[in-house]
Amino acid sequence: MNDRLIDDEGLSLARKSLLPGTGFFHPDSFDAERAERETRDAVTGAERVVVADPDADGLACVALIRETFGPTALVPAGPHELSDAIDRVADHLEPDARVFVCDLVPDDFHYIAGQFERLTERASEVSWFDHHQWDETDMEKVRSHGARLVVGDSEKVCSADVTLEALDHEFDARYTDLAAVTRDHDLWLREDPRSDDLADFAYWADPEEYVATVSEHGADLPADIEIYLDEQRVEKEALIERAVERAEFEDVGPWTVGVTYGRCSQNEVCEALREAGADAAVVVKPSGSASIRGTENFERCHEVAGQVNGGGHPKAAGCKPDIYDDMLDYAHHWTTRGAVTKRVILEAFGRLAEEDGE
Repeated sequence: MNDRLIDDEGLSLARKSLLPGTGFFHPDSFDAERAERETRDAVTGAERVVVADPDADGLACVALIRETFGPTALVPAGPHELSDAIDRVADHLEPDARVFVCDLVPDDFHYIAGQFERLTERASEVSWFDHHQWDETDMEKVRSHGARLVVGDSEKVCSADVTLEALDHEFDARYTDLAAVTRDHDLWLREDPRSDDLADFAYWADPEEYVATVSEHGADLPADIEIYLDEQRVEKEALIERAVERAEFEDVGPWTVGVTYGRCSQNEVCEALREAGADAAVVVKPSGSASIRGTENFERCHEVAGQVNGGGHPKAAGCKPDIYDDMLDYAHHWTTRGAVTKRVILEAFGRLAEEDGE
């Protein structure tokens, strides 16, 4: 394939809004080989390893662990990569090294059972800090392998809060402030303007750069990074505007659900839909995944996502419906602006309404 066809830099904003980024078009085998190489390089020789979601919350956990214990290898992993990440770490982990897992929850322990058993057998100690919605049985299974699992209330704390509390270390004020500002964004409180800066910087920066920066500066990012964020936000705001403009509103049972499609920052789009009257908002991405956000009138996002290959919190969740069998399905997804994904997610809302007798 000609590189020009998938190069973001050559796309107009209108087309960029409708298509996934360049990385989407790399085959899984390419990503798997790279992840294997990067994990091996990071983990080999390390006395401590942390597997963390590379968003602001997960990376804040990494900063807290490094402040407590010193150098710690980082293996970034999204929710859908958890099983593979644990497997790779178990392959390359030094005997008796210590492992942390942060800001991640298995959709079902069954999917990580064998890999996690190998990890706990090889590691000297495994600690897991999180704040997502956990199944009680899954929690018991993690602990049955000798791991320390600490799960906070997803409506009150973020994973950085959990890690801060769980570690036996006297943190200075910048770390407690970092956790508080991270919580402000992760729980979508939006009371501290710095929290959007952290979220955006975590999204655009290399994970190691983010951890190094917040470890030194806390939540008060330096001026050069603020300038960088302002530059990046010009396109970000334009993509948000396009996603909001193409939104539609559906009444499902007692709820009004705002649904849209596009490559965009889902939190800001969902906030705009909420302000327009939505009880819940859904942003379907060109990659096939979707973000679901709730309000005071809808706190069951994780229940919707759980029906369509996902999970999360009562007011914030994500999923990727298992409906893509080949590239023709993705082509249909792009040209119809996520029609099938929208439908299956709205149907999940409908099943909740039916359960409630609405």
